[in-house]
Amino acid sequence: MDVIQSIFEYILNLGAAVFVPAIMIIIGLIVRMRVKDAVNAGIILGVAFLGMNLVIGFMLEALTPAAQALAERTGIQLTAIDGGWTTAASLSWAWPYAFLMFPIQIVINGILLIINKTKTLNVDLWNVWGKIFTAVLIIGITGNIYIAFIGSAITIILELLFADLNQAQIEKLTNIPGVTVSHGMMIFGAFLMPIDWVLRRFKVFNREMDANALKDRIGIFAENHVMGFIIGLLLGFAGGYSVAESLMLAMQAAAALTLFPIIAKLFMQALAPLSEAINEFMKKRFKDREIFIGIDWPILAGSSEVWVVMTIMVPITLILAFALPANAVLPFAGILNIGLAVPALIVTGGNLLRMLVLSIITTPVFLYASTYFADIITDLAESTKAVKIESGQVLTWSTIEYPDIRFILTEMGQFKVLGFAFAVAWVLAFILYRKEMKKRTLELKS
Repeated sequence: MDVIQSIFEYILNLGAAVFVPAIMIIIGLIVRMRVKDAVNAGIILGVAFLGMNLVIGFMLEALTPAAQALAERTGIQLTAIDGGWTTAASLSWAWPYAFLMFPIQIVINGILLIINKTKTLNVDLWNVWGKIFTAVLIIGITGNIYIAFIGSAITIILELLFADLNQAQIEKLTNIPGVTVSHGMMIFGAFLMPIDWVLRRFKVFNREMDANALKDRIGIFAENHVMGFIIGLLLGFAGGYSVAESLMLAMQAAAALTLFPIIAKLFMQALAPLSEAINEFMKKRFKDREIFIGIDWPILAGSSEVWVVMTIMVPITLILAFALPANAVLPFAGILNIGLAVPALIVTGGNLLRMLVLSIITTPVFLYASTYFADIITDLAESTKAVKIESGQVLTWSTIEYPDIRFILTEMGQFKVLGFAFAVAWVLAFILYRKEMKKRTLELKS
């Protein structure tokens, strides 16, 4: 058992930039791609992941100090430390049964593909840590390992359901055929859809408001580099930066927003030939069978709307953290809420105004969820020693992904009425989501 655990840990510790391309090369060879083409696509995919991680890290390094300065100026004092997703991942891998989640995900995906209940082949196996984290939270609250694995299995299935439903729109946004996003963050789309449905009943929210539409209306001010510059400059001034420091932050934000779509094109270059080869392979063996490649969210990082909304939300999130009663977390490491902006992009179809409104309305959900799970995360850090914290400190993750489902699963795991009531409400929201996304898929394919 220890040997198997060590093997899985070694493979997954390679990181997404090595692990996912390796999986894609193997799949490419299985579907009869030429060795040269498969290796070429895999390496480019690794370059795309590394490039995106570098730019995201660059943007976080620039924005986090500005957010801290803004918090200090407003006098915000909260007790829970925000460790971000890297802390959550570290705690996940410290769980003794973490390695079991890897084969569980493969088996569930394989069974659903065989019985034709999903079209998605989820190759985003590195992010299996998200399911482990769900299990860790459940067991931390319920103490029941069986309920923990059942909860994680549910999220694995939900990831595939959302990947299928979102595929047509993701293909439209990325221009990569046969590819979808199988990351768990997409599950939060069900929570967002009813709110978006209401907003679309009002004319002001139903106008075309993506980045391209803005360029037609306001010209150069809607260009990525200009929007980044303006937002960075305003954030610098809000944080009390000097003129020189604010200008530097403005240029850093401009650079990040300019580089994101450039790097995103590498995903297209890598994944398009792989997707084509997989579909050709499937057509020869299974008539009328369509298979999608499920991959991590960065293939959507070329959408300017995501970064504009996340950056605008930095000061708003800090204000909400201060204003919300009973909130204990001050967002820093998770200040860019990717787990909200990306599903909001899909739900709204890239409408900037609705994305911003959705973000403002639902950011409290993330803050309260991170407060709710803070004691569990702190206990895990202290017991596993995977993350070092000072005595008396409280640790959490301010932008915990799909907080709605994780809260529901932990409440249901304790057999609380509230958990089952929320589950019913969530299923109704998912039915609306499914109806809306199927409608969009038909429109896009007609």
